[in-house]
Amino acid sequence: MKKIGWIVFGFFSIAIGTYPVLYVLVDMSQGFLGGKPEVVLKSTIWNWSFYQHIFFGAISILTGWTQFSAKLRKRNISIHRLLGKIYVLAVLFSGSAGFYLSFYATGGIIAGFGFGTMAVLWLFSTLMAYFTIKNGKIDAHQNWMIRSYALCWAAVTLRLWLPGLQAFGGMDFISAYLLVSWLCWVPNLAVAEWIVRRTSTKLS
Repeated sequence: MKKIGWIVFGFFSIAIGTYPVLYVLVDMSQGFLGGKPEVVLKSTIWNWSFYQHIFFGAISILTGWTQFSAKLRKRNISIHRLLGKIYVLAVLFSGSAGFYLSFYATGGIIAGFGFGTMAVLWLFSTLMAYFTIKNGKIDAHQNWMIRSYALCWAAVTLRLWLPGLQAFGGMDFISAYLLVSWLCWVPNLAVAEWIVRRTSTKLS
């Protein structure tokens, strides 16, 4: 079961991590971008922030999931450190852009506050993971990385919750999106906290 879980974890991480490539290969104007006001779509700052968010977010997803492999950490510590540095930089770029984009979130202030809060927590937990490992606090570093990647994985859970709420919950897009702006990351963070506390209990 553990192996199956790891495969599923990797599959969704890679699938969503490569998803932004579609914005280069396919016309996405009728999808997510189609719901944005024309004044927003014509904003250079918004466009730069949007692509900065999704592409650096993709890098964070693709590099982050490999960091949870104990084999990689033990056999290739130099690769683990390199990928960790790439992950931190990617989060800083994606998270800061995500915070800016939250002010223009579809659904208004409720969705914007949800995504904005997530961006702040993502940046904070990632920086904490970085500073704790710089200070040699390995256990604290691992705990903060679990929280950070749980928030990073909101990109995956958002794409699972949104169609699910529409298909099985009978919700329209806006109603589902308002709920998902919180649902995509709050349960993730709750699970991360459970894992952290469970691990800490075993070690104590």
